[in-house]
Amino acid sequence: MTALTPRPGIMKIAPYVPGKDSVDGKETIAKLSSNEGALGPSPKAMAAYAKAAAELHRYPDGNAEKLRHAIGRHYGLDAARIVCGAGSDELLNLLVRAYCGPGDELLYSQFGFLMYPINALGVGATPVAAPETDYTANVDALLSKVTNKTRMVCLANPNNPTGSYVTKDDVRRLHSGLPKNVLLVIDAAYAEYVSRNDYESGVELVDQAENVVMTRTFSKIYGLGGLRLGWMYGPAGIVDVMSRLRQPFNVNLAAQIAGIAAMQDIAHTDASRTNNDIWLPWLSTELAKLGLKPLPSVGNFITVGFGSKERATAANDWLMNDGLIPRMIAGYGLPEHLRITIGTEAEVKAVQASLAKFVAASK
Repeated sequence: MTALTPRPGIMKIAPYVPGKDSVDGKETIAKLSSNEGALGPSPKAMAAYAKAAAELHRYPDGNAEKLRHAIGRHYGLDAARIVCGAGSDELLNLLVRAYCGPGDELLYSQFGFLMYPINALGVGATPVAAPETDYTANVDALLSKVTNKTRMVCLANPNNPTGSYVTKDDVRRLHSGLPKNVLLVIDAAYAEYVSRNDYESGVELVDQAENVVMTRTFSKIYGLGGLRLGWMYGPAGIVDVMSRLRQPFNVNLAAQIAGIAAMQDIAHTDASRTNNDIWLPWLSTELAKLGLKPLPSVGNFITVGFGSKERATAANDWLMNDGLIPRMIAGYGLPEHLRITIGTEAEVKAVQASLAKFVAASK
């Protein structure tokens, strides 16, 4: 037994378990467990990454100056109000470290991203979940959970793992109901996939308020999950806090160079979005025909209900046996569901064919 004792909350954390990436005995697989970009990284990003090899002995730009300005140009934002990180995960962690601690509460929706409660427990704060309605964050339920201990509200929009989203009007209603000393964090990791007229990523609200930030990632539509690259847009005061707290050189050289190139390849981004626009509704429709229950999704994935934990587990095993890797999401409180990334045409059709056989065999 060690005499060393970790801070309160840490031993309550159930470590985050990423999606599986292999199947024993299977050489050809489709990894559909981590919502990675279906078409992979941009050829321009790969070329930029390869070119960076000769400079790997150099430290990266500690302020990610070129990358921040490239993000600013691409999205029409003030580069001075952008902070880059090793994935949006790092930025979410830094925000919690900056604004939460023992005695504080972090509020999130029932099926929200698991890193929210994990980050809260890591600093000794208390995570508080508000119930959802039809697998969608409920603004009234969130506001009803706000207390004088609430310091942060984390809203994944679109949400992972359900694929649902909150309209821009409801996000504004949520913000207007929060005290000024509560930070609203809009985690918009999947924003590039959304084309709904009533959706807004969070930029406009950040520009109008002092207690709102938006986080984004290069891991999804840009296909750079392996490089760990994300960014945050926020008020100057919060950006200053984050810049003081983050580690020096937190974004590596290759990630910065590849990120800039990825944004410049508009054709590749468009192709990735088009692939999702075609195959997300197709798979949803086909699985519903099989009697399964796909949840409406605006992300690059679909969460499918199988009616029971046992049947979901059996479906997971069946897909894995066919070399297709979904994500079990019992850790989110959804043991009767599987989350499946929208892959290429061939991968999506393979999922449909596999589950059609599963349904037929399990009748």
